[in-house]
Amino acid sequence: MDNISVITVFTLSGLDETTNYRVVLFSATLLCYCLIVTINCALILTIVLDKSLHEPMYILLCCLCINGLYGTTGFYPKFLLDLLSLSHTISYNGCLMQAFVMFSFACSDLSILSVMAYDRYHAICRPLHYHRFMNKHRLFQLICFSWLTPFSFLAVSITLTSRLTLCGAKIQRLYCVNWVIVLQACPSNNTTVHSIVAYVTILVYVFHGLLIVWSYMYLVRTCRGSMESRKKFMQTCVPHLTCLLTFLSTIVFDVMYMRFGSKNIATSVQNFIAIEFLIIPPIMNPLIYGFKLTKVRNKILYYLNVNGK
Repeated sequence: MDNISVITVFTLSGLDETTNYRVVLFSATLLCYCLIVTINCALILTIVLDKSLHEPMYILLCCLCINGLYGTTGFYPKFLLDLLSLSHTISYNGCLMQAFVMFSFACSDLSILSVMAYDRYHAICRPLHYHRFMNKHRLFQLICFSWLTPFSFLAVSITLTSRLTLCGAKIQRLYCVNWVIVLQACPSNNTTVHSIVAYVTILVYVFHGLLIVWSYMYLVRTCRGSMESRKKFMQTCVPHLTCLLTFLSTIVFDVMYMRFGSKNIATSVQNFIAIEFLIIPPIMNPLIYGFKLTKVRNKILYYLNVNGK
């Protein structure tokens, strides 16, 4: 047991087969990360600098982009360093921190998307009461809920994980995730509390999903009888649905593969499945909203034209 307690470094095994094309992978990853930072920052700055966009829908969109930057920053810098290094290791504390960032990013994305669905419900189904209900104070509460809820659950989970005695130090992924760290724990550890926290977290986010379904049931029913409502639905709800389905498909695909996937699949395919939620949603979200929302698109084009002159 004395030898077990001194484990302070984990080995990330996901990059073991990338030696032959490390330069190409580094270039592609750096380009992808620069693209994510550029388009998300462009949308954030557009919303922050233009007072006409200081409305709940656009502020929530800004939060979604900020969360995208938060999650990708927890992965890409470390991944780029690993591509340049011969040893792919991460400290124990660094692994816990990365696991916290990865899961809180994913959970916060779902929380923000559920709040955005609730916002669209009030804007389209209850337009006369929208501004009175979705005031600055209520918006602030919803944003705090979107971030503090996942942060609280993950803080408890990571704290519990940090108290486990470890018998292994090899992470079979490109980055650290909490459940993989728990798998490194010795059999003598009691992980019952971990399971309880995990089930409570799942239950909370099932309710998030039910809130989204409930909101869209009313949205669809309301928009069927009004041309103006249908137009507003196509303008503001279709981008939200697209972002939501993109995010859920990447997360569910990864979870289903972890649960039922074959280990005989090529490592490169396994790696892509593991990081697709860090590639597709952070790129698609600002692009979809930037092109689809007329007000945002016009403002971006305006700033580009002004800077180009």
